Amino acid sequence: MSLRNTDRWGAVSQLLHWTIAVLILAIGAVGLVMGELPRSPKYFWVYTMHKSLGITVLALVVARIGWRLYAGAPAPVPGTPRWQRQLAALTHGAIYLLVLALPLSGWLYDSASGLRPFRWFGLVAVPKLVAPDHALAENANGAHELLFWTLMTLVVAHAAAALHHHFVQRDATLARMLPRGWISVPPSEDPR
Repeated sequence: MSLRNTDRWGAVSQLLHWTIAVLILAIGAVGLVMGELPRSPKYFWVYTMHKSLGITVLALVVARIGWRLYAGAPAPVPGTPRWQRQLAALTHGAIYLLVLALPLSGWLYDSASGLRPFRWFGLVAVPKLVAPDHALAENANGAHELLFWTLMTLVVAHAAAALHHHFVQRDATLARMLPRGWISVPPSEDPR
């Protein structure tokens, strides 16, 4: 398997894509329930883990964007209509922006809330972006939630499009983002 992107996504792009996807889904699931946790040492551990994983996603998405600039992207599958190529490009761009903005808004919320500084996985102190500011904290928290739901909407659309390509259009769009052999490209139905 090639590390760089060729006619399919290379190993580095695949690893970053799926790692970021799994982390976002895990962080999102935890984020939806962590406000209901009782105030205990476990509560603070869960919040610190949520923040640490968010900072990790931020670093990974910056790496992913850098790798994509370096390694390029595969051309669309032959026969993909222009409107689908344009919609895919817009969706991918929006997902990248949201995956950058979501952890940044959480970091801004944490900074403005005046909470004590947290340590990334207990190892490295994460600097505050701003001084405590109650109004800014509330706005950042609201933005964080809105960005999450917007991202989830686009992720569902993105996944649905990949499944549509695989099962309806029967092309290699989905298979190109998975290691070779994990799924086969469905045979196209020959209208002859």
